[in-house]
This record gives sequence, C-alpha cells and structure tokens, in this order.
Amino acid sequence: MSFTENMKKSFNATADHLLGNLKSGEEANINLSAEESLFVRFNGNKVRQNTHVEQRTVGLLLQKDGKTANLSFSITGNIEEDKKRADFWLAQARQECDLLPEDPYQVPLKNNGTSDSTFQGDLLPDEKVIEAITHPAQGSDLAGLYCGGPLITANKNSQGQSHWFATQNFFMDYSLYMGEKAVKSIYAGTSWKQKDFEANLAQSKNQLRLMERPKITLKPGAYRTYLAPGAVAEMASMFSWGSLSFNGYKQGGSSMQKLADKEKTLSKLFSIRENYGMGLTHRFNSLGELAPQTMDLISQGELKNFLVSTRSAKEYEVAGNAADAGEYPRAMEILPGGLKQENILKELGTGLYLSNLHYLNWSDRMNARITGMTRYACFWVENGEIVAPIADLRFDESLYDCLGENLLAVTDFQEVDPMVSTYESRAFGGKKVPGMLIKDFKFTL
Repeated sequence: MSFTENMKKSFNATADHLLGNLKSGEEANINLSAEESLFVRFNGNKVRQNTHVEQRTVGLLLQKDGKTANLSFSITGNIEEDKKRADFWLAQARQECDLLPEDPYQVPLKNNGTSDSTFQGDLLPDEKVIEAITHPAQGSDLAGLYCGGPLITANKNSQGQSHWFATQNFFMDYSLYMGEKAVKSIYAGTSWKQKDFEANLAQSKNQLRLMERPKITLKPGAYRTYLAPGAVAEMASMFSWGSLSFNGYKQGGSSMQKLADKEKTLSKLFSIRENYGMGLTHRFNSLGELAPQTMDLISQGELKNFLVSTRSAKEYEVAGNAADAGEYPRAMEILPGGLKQENILKELGTGLYLSNLHYLNWSDRMNARITGMTRYACFWVENGEIVAPIADLRFDESLYDCLGENLLAVTDFQEVDPMVSTYESRAFGGKKVPGMLIKDFKFTL
C-alpha cells in the first residue's frame, strides 16, 4: 500500500474515532497535513545531504460552550496508536476550553460538502535523482535543493464535511556559481522531464557566461526595466502581506486601500486572480469551506474583490468568499498580455533586464511603496542587446506607478513559481506570473 493510500485509510479511521467521541454540545473540525518527501541538497554539484522524511500532523479545533480551542499533534499511520493519541488530545482540548473566555467571533461549523482529489505525478525514482541532476551539470558549481514526493491535506468536521487532496510534485531550486557571481533558477512540476530540466540548466549556464563580462555600475535614477517572471513573482509576493485582505482593509493595513477607495488606479494591463484550476493547492480552507474555482481580485486595474474569511464576514457583516484565516492569495495568477518572448530585448531597447529581486519590504505601505534589491542575473541592455551585468541596485518604487501608468507591456507567457518553503513541512501553493516591461522603474542606491 502506498503512503497516500495508507494515509487516507488511517486519517479517516482516526478522525471518525475522534468525532464519534464528542459529547453533547461539542463540535470539532479536523485538518490533516502529511508528506513523504525526499530531500537532496547539493553543493559544488555534489550531494551534501540526502534525507527521507515522513510526517503526519493533525490539527484539532474544538468548540464548546462558546469557546474555541486549537491544537495539533502527530500521528503515526498505525490506526490503533493514533486513536489513543486522538483520545488524549481531545481531553486536552476540553481542558483548554474550560480555561478560555468565550469567543465572540466563533464561526459555527457547517457541512460544506465533500471533495476527493488525488493527482498521481510522474516523479524520478529516488535512486535516479542524483544522476539526473549532477550529470548534465558536470563542470558547473551547482548548489541547490531537490525535494519531491506525495503531499497531502484533508479535512473532516462533526457536521459531516469531508475533503481530501493529495498530489505528487517536486522542485529543484538551484543556483550556478562562478566565484561571487551566480544565476538562480527553479525547475518544478508534477512530471519530471529530463530534456526540460536540461534546457532550464542550459539557459542558466548561458546567463552565467554573460556574467563573465565586466560589471557596470549604474547611477541611481529611473530606468526602463524588464522584470522577468522570477522578479515579478517576488514583487507579487507583496500582495500576500495583507494587501488583498478585507480585514487588513478594514483595519487600515492594506496597501490596496487607496485602490479600493478609488483614490489610486492601476493599469488596465494588470489583472490578478485566484485560480485553483492551476492545481497548485486545494480549494478548501482550514474550515473546509470551498473557495470559488476562480475569482478576480484585480481586473484590468480595478479592485474587484478582497479575500474575506468567514470570521471577517461575521465581524464586519459582509459576505465571505471562503478565504483562509490569513486572507492571503493561495492560488495567485497574474494574467498574461501580448509581449512575445522573442521581442523582449527589442521592446526594452535600452535599460535593465532583471531576472530576480530579493529583500523586498514595504517602505510606505499606505502608498504601496516597496523597496528591495536586484539579484543574480541582472543586465544592462543597449539597443536590444545585453551589454554587461550590473552591480547590485536598491529600488524604491510604488506599485501604483510600476503597475499603473508605467506598465508598458506584459508577456504572453507565464511561469509557475511554486512554494519552495520546507520550514516544518513542505508547502502547498505557488504563483503563475508573466514578465513585465516597465517605464521609469526607480532606483535609489
């Protein structure tokens, strides 16, 4: 029996046992997070760490006497052992409820239906991973992390709700080094295709060769700039910092507050939506509520929807849209435009080609102003030709400018930027983003 099949059987048995032991007046919501992952860390194109991880974590929310307790515990996959653990932690949750004050915004549990999705990937066999990566990278100083295997989440509650989502995916997050110079890239998906990985690697090698040219130091100022999808993905991450949260808007912490209040505008070329059809994550949130398959957040520069959790909906007496408690995008897609890949350098003309950005933060949240640094393969371009790599620059730019009247074009292709976080566990989700051509992107140092 595979890890996924065993996990489904043991979780259902454990959750049903726990729900069957609830007392009158008690309601419970149960979430599962599980993975079977191979981690291989590379340095100098050699294996530095090779680890196999299995873990299964259950999150329990208990409602009792108007109070809410949240806790989590590990399970083993052995049904009898896991039932004992469930009994212990249910007792702990009851004790916690006895000590807590009433929860004024407690969300009553509902039956939000059932769903069952299992996606079978085509991953490299564990024993072939090292050869598949190191052989085509021979002669290169490659450092990175390969991670792959089944990833599972599930939900059940005492109202009869039941959701299951399992997938198999991988990512190879890597950099190629040449002394202090480096190029960063990622290859990810649900089906490993050796030719595609080698093409990805070849592109990185070519960029690294361009990095051998003498570096140019530019003065601070505004430059015509192309942001490759990797750079756009970093910038788009700022929308997850409360920007599209309804609760953030009501509390004055949303960077899109002036857009919502019609005080600022964005370009008609810019549209962002939630799109669970990309298959990067599950539609159900931690309460088991099913989000719409797609939902416009910003359409042609106009804010259409904030993300509204049921708790916020109750607090502010508005309609919710099954956002998770943090009210951040979980399946973000920035829609493509019409700029073709072969025309990028021509349309850029003279300016900056930025592959990556990093260290992003707000410098003025209420005016959607962000700051950060260029990183890795960033080049100065003249007359449609790459001239030289650039010394690192710090930018300070308002999203209302670079995604507003200064947004000149959006590429007709997109790239998936998967979540590569492995802190405590592998993460679901990611983004699908295009590249962008921007007039007068502002650099301060």
